[in-house]
Amino acid sequence: MADYGKLKVSLVEGGTARPIPGATVEIARTGEPDRTLESLVTDSPGQTESIELEAPPLEYSMEPVEEQPYSEYNVKIQADGFEPLLVSGVQVFSGQLALQNQGLVGTGKGDYEILAIGPHTLFGEYPPKIAESEIKDISATGKVVLSRVVIPEYVVVHDGAITDNTAADYYVLYKDYIKNVASCEIYSTWPTETLRANILAIMSFTLNRVYTEWYRNKSYDFTITSLTAYDQKWIHGKTVYESISQVVDSIFNCYLSRPDVTQPILAQYCDGRQVSCPNRMSQWGSKSLGDEGFSAEEILRYYYGIDIYKNTAEIISGIPSTWPVTVLTIGSSGDKVRQMQAQLNTIAGDYPAMPVIKVDGIYGSATADAVETFQRIFNLPVTGQVDFATWYKISQIYVGVSKIAELT
Repeated sequence: MADYGKLKVSLVEGGTARPIPGATVEIARTGEPDRTLESLVTDSPGQTESIELEAPPLEYSMEPVEEQPYSEYNVKIQADGFEPLLVSGVQVFSGQLALQNQGLVGTGKGDYEILAIGPHTLFGEYPPKIAESEIKDISATGKVVLSRVVIPEYVVVHDGAITDNTAADYYVLYKDYIKNVASCEIYSTWPTETLRANILAIMSFTLNRVYTEWYRNKSYDFTITSLTAYDQKWIHGKTVYESISQVVDSIFNCYLSRPDVTQPILAQYCDGRQVSCPNRMSQWGSKSLGDEGFSAEEILRYYYGIDIYKNTAEIISGIPSTWPVTVLTIGSSGDKVRQMQAQLNTIAGDYPAMPVIKVDGIYGSATADAVETFQRIFNLPVTGQVDFATWYKISQIYVGVSKIAELT
């Protein structure tokens, strides 16, 4: 292998954002599980350093070729007071930072729980999606649907066939679900505008299921499944990628609309190579358009028609307060700055690498330094400014660390 990618492991207590420092992380090739390549220890934010690992050539992920475009590694995790975990098949691409984020549970010292990550949908063999109408007829059903488009705090993912009562249901934060699906469905090496187009389709598809209560109105207790035939691929424990994560953070409140239609569009798509889907987006085709300089909106209109447009949800669930619309930076002041400073200080109680700052509603250099530290820890562009992505990431982590305080 001539190329290299990077891998970073982040550990928190399951169901919270509280980090786990001092955990041991061993990395080996999946094909040589007993030969440890790296042995790492998580720092105070619960993270390992980013390490370089061999990966196949970049061009393998840039064209639909027969060669596997990623290398596979095992990540073995041990931490005092938590069940040990083995993540098998972590996928590393050339030039990409792979983020292996895990929540550890339990207090025993039992056998390793094994999470096996299956092949990427663009490389493995998966059944095609069953074609559905992009707009659901909900007027005559008499069943409950949402009154407006809402970004949910969680989605419930049914990890199996619709009628399989033995399949597990997972409560997944909405943004984490989108990042997981995008990392399963497209390659993180693709042009940014291609990533944006595909992620917008993935979010719109998901929000259509949420808005129409599609499965709950069929008497199922979940939001969406993990099967490509019906929904989108989601894998428990899946590695996500910095390039995908940053796009999701910047547009997670968006979806696709058509004029005079309230519900988000069920924007189906396929790879365009193994499976064709007329009048729907081809993933490989969207990559080619991105290479030609098409914007995300132009890519989407190419496949879904010229009247498709990007819309935004008015309500985002599970957050203390909405973004103030303007970027907060040095010189900003007011209640929004004060609220953000207080949240950063709460987060600093569990992340000692972050400085404690004065909560005075004035955005000075100390606040900018704290924001930079936060952005560095959580894989955001390090600007020292609180934009849309940083505001909602601060809110997410604040809520996550506050849950422990509520429990105790």
